[in-house]
Amino acid sequence: MTRVGILGPLQVRDHEHVAKIGGARVRVLLVRLALDPGRVITAEQLIDDLWPGEPPAHPLAALQSLVSRARREAPGLIGSHPAGYLLDVAREETDAWEFERLARAGDHRAALALWRGPALADASGHPFAMAPSARLEELRLQSLAADLATRPDPAELEELVAAHPLREPFHALLVRALAAAGRAGEALEAYERIRARLADELGADPGPELREAHLVALRIEVQGNLPARLTSFVGRKAEVVRLRELLDGDARLVTLTGPGGAGKTRLAIEVAATLDARDGVWLVELAQASGVRAAVESTLGTTDLRGSAALIVLDNCEHVVDEAAQVAERLLAEAPELRIIATSREPLDITGERLHQVGPLAGSPAVRLFTDRAAAARPDLHLDREEVLKICAELDGIPLAIELAAARLRTMPLSGLAEQLADRLALRGTRTAEPRHRTLRAVIDWSWDLLTPDEQRLLSRISVFAGGTTQAAVREVCGGDPGSLVDKSLVVLQGERYVLLETVRHYAAERLADPETAQAHARYYVELSERAEPYLRGKDQVRWLSVLDAEQANLDAALQHTADPLRAILPRFWPWVMRGRWREARTWSADVLTRVPQQEEDLAYALCVLVSGGGLLPVVWESDHPAALAAWTLAGDFGLPVDVVERARAALGRFSGHEDPWTRATVRLMAGISEFEFGAARAAEEPLAEALTGFRAAGDRWGLALALYWLSLTVENRGDFAGALALVLESAGPSAEIGGLDALPGPVMLFARIGQLRGRVGDFAGAARDLDLAWTAAERADDPLAMARVVHARAMLSRRRGAPDAQIARRALELVGLADVPPPQFVAQVLAEVSRATGEVEPLRRALALMDGNPDRTARAVILEAAAERVAPVELVGAAWALRGITGTADPEVLESLGGQRTSAREMPNPERYASSLLAGPSKPM
Repeated sequence: MTRVGILGPLQVRDHEHVAKIGGARVRVLLVRLALDPGRVITAEQLIDDLWPGEPPAHPLAALQSLVSRARREAPGLIGSHPAGYLLDVAREETDAWEFERLARAGDHRAALALWRGPALADASGHPFAMAPSARLEELRLQSLAADLATRPDPAELEELVAAHPLREPFHALLVRALAAAGRAGEALEAYERIRARLADELGADPGPELREAHLVALRIEVQGNLPARLTSFVGRKAEVVRLRELLDGDARLVTLTGPGGAGKTRLAIEVAATLDARDGVWLVELAQASGVRAAVESTLGTTDLRGSAALIVLDNCEHVVDEAAQVAERLLAEAPELRIIATSREPLDITGERLHQVGPLAGSPAVRLFTDRAAAARPDLHLDREEVLKICAELDGIPLAIELAAARLRTMPLSGLAEQLADRLALRGTRTAEPRHRTLRAVIDWSWDLLTPDEQRLLSRISVFAGGTTQAAVREVCGGDPGSLVDKSLVVLQGERYVLLETVRHYAAERLADPETAQAHARYYVELSERAEPYLRGKDQVRWLSVLDAEQANLDAALQHTADPLRAILPRFWPWVMRGRWREARTWSADVLTRVPQQEEDLAYALCVLVSGGGLLPVVWESDHPAALAAWTLAGDFGLPVDVVERARAALGRFSGHEDPWTRATVRLMAGISEFEFGAARAAEEPLAEALTGFRAAGDRWGLALALYWLSLTVENRGDFAGALALVLESAGPSAEIGGLDALPGPVMLFARIGQLRGRVGDFAGAARDLDLAWTAAERADDPLAMARVVHARAMLSRRRGAPDAQIARRALELVGLADVPPPQFVAQVLAEVSRATGEVEPLRRALALMDGNPDRTARAVILEAAAERVAPVELVGAAWALRGITGTADPEVLESLGGQRTSAREMPNPERYASSLLAGPSKPM
């Protein structure tokens, strides 16, 4: 029986000897035939395989000659067929086929014994051999892995992973073999090497086999004293990964700092439990220790750790921080493989220390922690996520505070817990908790007692700040520098601002025995708002608005506590006007009026009266203060008299020569707005254009935005809708820069107006998108009037598309009915739209009655034009043009209502009554 071997150099042997096969191409021929023993290979296929890309001049003759040579070298081995040739042996007589049979049967050692070198070695480089040799090599490696799984040899496996660096099964075997040999640290290092290599070179994670081997290595018992988990670990997975990277890298001392109750100890233990240390992982408790050296020796049995590769957690270093620093520095110097995780409310401040700030939990992690601990207290309790979010935010996201609060649910409902958070410092923990962790007050007591008297005094004074502050403010108000308090985790540095957690602020405020600090705080922020106010009217307004935004809470606190509330509120009016924050202005104005005597000659007092709806005092009209100037246009909000146009014109004459260019531009803006709203719309264009020029020169975004917005209304009044759209779009830019979309007014009004104008120029898709934005803003504000404006605009858009929608129009009217005090001009426009959509006359009659005698001439014109569409007399169009102050229009809807007739602007007494009388008779179809 002849056996043929191709798992290595070609081998042909019988019972007595091994044949010597000469000639490289003869060996290639035999290898090719041995790949398919007993099967005929066509002559054409053999020629392609043996002479790839360059066949001989007479290929068939060359093949026949080669077969003849092979038959001489190995008689009886090659059979002939009319189509080609075959290796005339049974499959079982070739080592490749025998290898596969043994491997499938699980006899891997016998299968591997058949290999003598690389598969198909004599055909190396021939295309036909590439795929079969690769398949056979893969099967060999699989069989090798299966064999080694029964006899793990770390040394052999180390060679294999070096030869096959990305082959996961060999790495998994190596990790298991090392772990089984009691070398868990090396097993974890081996796992980490392949994990990193897979990530770097393939962007892949370890497969299940390798992950399971890793778990086996982790389960190997090592020295140490870390406590087992009693509760789930929530919310800091990214921090665990970051700290592991530090300690697996070049960091040998990592100190976790943060306020009491932030979870520094828990995080340190969680990280330590995932790290490998050849000589164990040890937790050294220092909270009750009298000395660091003694605690280390008590825990590890020695302080001589030279040559050690242990990982030590030095927990609660703050009250022995000097000795902790000395011991840590000595241990790290003596033991190059030693690593330390320290927890402390202040850094150890030694060479090589890496700091990690452990802050509060925010959002979802805080909710998960609360929910988890609440379930332990009351498994059947249903929690409202939004309510839990509020509670966690009220507790500053401090994990200990959250856990203490959640535990209280065992004896009270969630609503009761929320009510008791004002006394958060009394929240209690379990009976077995350390004394310093049994209440929040005890947690902060621990930190307070470690402060010097000067630091205690400074911390109590800092409690007067609300929402954080700057270093300059702390020095000015409190007379100290907060740097040491930052180091001790009682003050948090966020960017350029110093912030107290609310829990710490409550505690420190209880210890503030100096009432002058609150007045010093009030003076500082009143002076800041006075210093900022002039810069809010020019190119620096964005920067100064950001300063005021950052100090909003402090400015409000100063206004609440100041001994001079009129001085404090006066510089606040202008920012409120710029941003359109009327509700805030009204609230504070009403509050100030309860704290001061009547002072009608004082501008601040008069503005408070005006904003609170108490009427106009003469001092407001006479003042050039920015808020007083702006008040002339705010009749809807501040209740100004009906002669606002005359007063605005008088002010224009009084201040048009003012030395301040901004003031000159502002009185022109106010005059233009007043003219448009209550006078002649056409007369508004000139002062508004002059105001625009002045604000461009001054760099004032507020004035620029308003001038553009109101100019767009005057342009729309003339029927130039494209020009109006361009102006209103331009106005949104500078307004957004200062966060003042509400002052346009908007954002609902702004987006709705843009949508209406897009519809007028035929951009129906763009109009729908803008109205969707307006609707989102209206829903967020939960404002029925704002919603009505959007629905009204949608009804107009449907009509202009040629598909009037009565349902949408009626919905707008329903929403108007839900508003507190809707402007009559808008109510009339909604009624007119209902009439247009339904064909009903009565809504239009009601609209005309509402507008009869109204001072808003432009709004009256809109309703008259709607009536003209219905009854078609040219007199109504002429009366509308007279109200608008124009001689003609390009508005296609108005022109269509003329039906080709000519008309001109014509004043008419009581045009609304005339139109209503016409509606009683025959009308033009809609």
